[in-house]
Amino acid sequence: MSTNQGNAAEERAVEYLEEQGLSLCCRNYRTRRGELDIVMEDGQTLVCVEVKYRKSRQFGHAVEFVTAKKLQRIQAAFSVYLLDNNLNPASTSLRIDVVAIDGSTIQWLKNIG
Repeated sequence: MSTNQGNAAEERAVEYLEEQGLSLCCRNYRTRRGELDIVMEDGQTLVCVEVKYRKSRQFGHAVEFVTAKKLQRIQAAFSVYLLDNNLNPASTSLRIDVVAIDGSTIQWLKNIG
């Protein structure tokens, strides 16, 4: 997937989630542990959103590409984000979601990790 396709998919995900009532905190947050696609707030909950895009389902659903190893990287990068922003994980409501985009279909999976 090209950078342009990735950016377009992330933009679609942000628009979709904002329509659902979430608020954008940041995009493409890079840490030494990896990158977070999107960080948003859902009420009092801080949400890390991994975006997966596939043009079609010919080679599998987008959501199938969120592996256990990828989830570990997201969790590690999210921990760094919290430290960088002086947020205490023990007193902050946290969630990791996936937005899977297959062509024109958007699927939002909450609290995957």
